[in-house]
Amino acid sequence: MASMNVRSGDTVEIIVGDVNSRGKRGKVIVADPKTNRVVVEGVNLVTKHRKPRSAQEQGGKFEQPRPVDVSNVALVCPKCGETTRVAHVLGDHGKYLRACKKCGAVIDAKEEKKQTRAASKSADKKAAPKRTRKPKTEETAE
Repeated sequence: MASMNVRSGDTVEIIVGDVNSRGKRGKVIVADPKTNRVVVEGVNLVTKHRKPRSAQEQGGKFEQPRPVDVSNVALVCPKCGETTRVAHVLGDHGKYLRACKKCGAVIDAKEEKKQTRAASKSADKKAAPKRTRKPKTEETAE
């Protein structure tokens, strides 16, 4: 099974499906790589009828988003705002990051920042001199 190029939190556009949903953009709420499906906010809504089970619970009609196959959505580049395919480029710290095929911008900006922060912290620890106690002398002892 191939890995999905869409993760939760990404903005996607519906490219195939219902006429009412096609062309809509939304944020991915849930990405399930086992079933190759994603749940997109405000897309593929289904009306569910719920009966109240107790006096405090309210019944009625509720709209609920349903999963869409990942092949029916296209990732939207956060920099150029166009739908794009995903390229995998090697980051500074040896980890592959997702990038836009059209403009080349790195989509995983959060992970790139995490890697740079972690690298700077480890560099600071290596560069910082160890503190040692001053030996007691006769002057400081009095």
